[in-house]
Amino acid sequence: MNSESVGEPSSLTSALLERLRQAIRASGGWLAFDRFMAMALYEPGLGYYANRNPKFGQMPEGVAGQGSDFVTAPELTPLFGRTLARQVAQALRATGTDEVWEFGAGTGALALQVLDALTELGQPPRRYTIVDLSGSLRERQRATLGRHANRVQWADQLPASFEGVVLGNEVLDAMPVQLLHRAGGQASGVWTERGVVQAPDGSLVWADRCTALRPPVDIEGPHSYLTEIHPQAEAFIKTLADRLHRGAAFFIDYGFPEAEYYHPQRAMGTLICHRAHRSDDNPLADVGEKDITAHVNFTGIALAAQDAGLSVLGYTSQGRFLINAGLLDVAKDAGPRENAMLGKLVNEHEMGELFKVLALAPAASSEGWVPLGFTAGDRTHRL
Repeated sequence: MNSESVGEPSSLTSALLERLRQAIRASGGWLAFDRFMAMALYEPGLGYYANRNPKFGQMPEGVAGQGSDFVTAPELTPLFGRTLARQVAQALRATGTDEVWEFGAGTGALALQVLDALTELGQPPRRYTIVDLSGSLRERQRATLGRHANRVQWADQLPASFEGVVLGNEVLDAMPVQLLHRAGGQASGVWTERGVVQAPDGSLVWADRCTALRPPVDIEGPHSYLTEIHPQAEAFIKTLADRLHRGAAFFIDYGFPEAEYYHPQRAMGTLICHRAHRSDDNPLADVGEKDITAHVNFTGIALAAQDAGLSVLGYTSQGRFLINAGLLDVAKDAGPRENAMLGKLVNEHEMGELFKVLALAPAASSEGWVPLGFTAGDRTHRL
């Protein structure tokens, strides 16, 4: 076992720290990182997404009173959701469904944009269900979606069987990951799983232990390597496949296909934290007060979907998807500010290339149509 001290900041909430210490003791003194990440983000009342601190917005604390940590596409501009709504409308027609399900709806901005646009298109869904575990975010969503109150409902989990169009914007990246570390190069062949222990002074520190787990591909090179695997996100997709019997699902997130995700040069992995519109690579600091996230391995998600019986309808960059779905037409009357935000959505050096879109559907809903967002530039062959 090797360990690396990270130190305990004064801002770490004492209640969440004590919960983590209890979990470490209950696990025999070593807590796998995916369990740590789950508690840091979702521990009731204390985790980052379960507490009442502001999270979403365009400005950090002290600027315009927002106090946010990061901004997502729907907060940047309503052009995002209004364009996505065109894809949703087509998918509802093609699959013969009339419900929309959104996972992790944040402030409710995306839901509002989609519902407004679908209403204008003459195709409002019978019901819009938000699956979100955060009570404080639900309150904000209810306030945002007041004019659509007759259509919107909330759920803690998926029912045993459902149908409709599923949306997940920046959801997969927030699912807990396991960390794997290889000390030394490919020739060593020794991988460890990284977890968290309690140091004598009570602080949280890294600790590695031997494991039979491996990344999905061999990683060449003489250097040490740290990376993530995504069993929880893949399990979520398998659950979705088991319960979605008619409809389609669209996941938008930052990430890569497997060959890029596990590239030999990506030796420090993709794990990152966000707070006050700044990023760092230390998830053990300020636990509960900042976001912890990892990029998505879209190949792993697509394979999990196919293994569970879903078809891959398309995979491409966010920029290409939005342009295909009619972003330029939606934005034809936009002013200078909205046009600047449009650039952030589609430009390669902004969100346009880093963010990808993956569409899935049950076999019965996958024939006879091509989603608007993938009519040009589909990259499914790269997965």
